Amino acid sequence: MSDWDTVTVLRGRQARPGAAKSNSAINAARRRGEAVSTELKYGAGTNKHANSSLNTAKLDAEIEELRHEKVSLSVGKLIQQGRQAKNLTQKDLATKICEKIQVVNEYESGKAVPNQAIFGKLERALDIKLRGKDKGAPLGPKPKKAQGK
Repeated sequence: MSDWDTVTVLRGRQARPGAAKSNSAINAARRRGEAVSTELKYGAGTNKHANSSLNTAKLDAEIEELRHEKVSLSVGKLIQQGRQAKNLTQKDLATKICEKIQVVNEYESGKAVPNQAIFGKLERALDIKLRGKDKGAPLGPKPKKAQGK
């Protein structure tokens, strides 16, 4: 206990492999010869909160040259007519269904990849059916819930 001046360090701080945030850290790792892979996360930097559909996974697995299915022009016209019947602008409708204006615009012009959740929101907001055999028919009243005993 008479040796107060010596310091014994058992272990220094270990370097842990992690995600490098800056370009300089990535370049330094490349100079050291380390394996570097950069990937973008899905929807990074966008304001998307929903995936389009399972159609994208099918198309990625497909070898042939195929395209995503789009909303038909007849459904786009129904959305447009229903919106105009309620005196709503595209912005008003987008706000009502909690989506972007571009989403409503793509659905009306027939450029959007169909998403059943968005179809449901549009049907409830416009009170018309957009799916099934009777497209354009008024949306019926909500079914009555059974009374509990």
